[in-house]
Amino acid sequence: MVYKHNLSDLSGEYMLRNDDEDMPNREKVDYDVHGLVGIRLLDPAPSDRAAVANQLGPLEKPLLREPDITVRFVPSLSLRNLRYVTLSENGFTDDGFVVLRSKKQPAKVLMKFEQLGHTCEMICESGLRAIPLLLAILNLTLLRKNYISLHASAFTYRGKGILVTGWAKGGKTEALLSFFLNGATYVGDEWIVLSDDGEKMYGIPEKMRLWDWHLEYLPQIQCQVKYDQRLLFATIHWLDRLQMKLSKGRLRQVFPMPWWREAMPALKRQLNVTITPQVIFGSKFGSLVAKPEKVFLMMNHEAPHTYVEPTDPCEIARRMVASIQYEQQPLVEQYLAYRFAYPHTCNSLIEEMHELQYTTLSRALKGKTAYTVWHPYPVAIPELYRAMQPFCE
Repeated sequence: MVYKHNLSDLSGEYMLRNDDEDMPNREKVDYDVHGLVGIRLLDPAPSDRAAVANQLGPLEKPLLREPDITVRFVPSLSLRNLRYVTLSENGFTDDGFVVLRSKKQPAKVLMKFEQLGHTCEMICESGLRAIPLLLAILNLTLLRKNYISLHASAFTYRGKGILVTGWAKGGKTEALLSFFLNGATYVGDEWIVLSDDGEKMYGIPEKMRLWDWHLEYLPQIQCQVKYDQRLLFATIHWLDRLQMKLSKGRLRQVFPMPWWREAMPALKRQLNVTITPQVIFGSKFGSLVAKPEKVFLMMNHEAPHTYVEPTDPCEIARRMVASIQYEQQPLVEQYLAYRFAYPHTCNSLIEEMHELQYTTLSRALKGKTAYTVWHPYPVAIPELYRAMQPFCE
């Protein structure tokens, strides 16, 4: 069943219908996530299609089955008797829970949390930069089907599938780039889906974030960055050098400018670009599926050298469950607000997901050859390859 938004009814009522036969011109855009989860967009504006494409990558494909997740777009979403939980962040009506913010922008998204992870539908007011919680709901649906989504990168190198995981900014993308420069084929970056039997890993090819120092190793990509973006990078570096110079010695007394020092971290966060993996990897953009044979856990340390040591895969599972839970905080926060709004209802899958994640990930990694890579950050990308390559043979 899907919801039909009655735009002529300003009270925001929703009527259930079993099909869309009375609306043959309704636009449908389907995403098939490796045959595991189907997502259907109904009546998306061009900007809505672009927003979802940024989140899921080029996985658009007609579904030959009913979707697991339906996202219905409407020009204007009227909410009857809206009550807030967190002001301007979320609330609830007689029809369901409402998310009111996406990527720091106002939003209106109606969902029923008790459905999430099963066949579910969201109703979104058109024009969002990103569908809130879409990847988290996808990951929850995968978990119910005995697949675990891991914060990781993956590639194939000399016929072997390599899985690289770790905390945010742990070096996963750097490892992927280092092996790509030596012939590896892309499977995925950011989110990798593992089957619980450990036989398959699947990439979700969303856009990659490359920092300016990454681009120094990728001249073929660096030359494609727009001139105004390169000028911005140069200006930020110039301001940083000037700030450091003025903060030393007698100049510090003449030019104290604490606001400048406080502003630099925010400016440095602009030193990146987002690029599709197809552009970065070209002919090395693979089938997005492989068998994980070697597993690397990336860890930062303050020492200047890089080294690799064998690791129990169960230790990696224990560490990475904490990472998964950290990444799912936005979903958990909204779920707790939902429980506050509807104290007599719950989603048993969300209630049990932390235990399920550990069980599923432990099964997926059991028996794998695993290592921990200790390295400084930022790390020299060629050095990372030299350290890891002998363990990939």
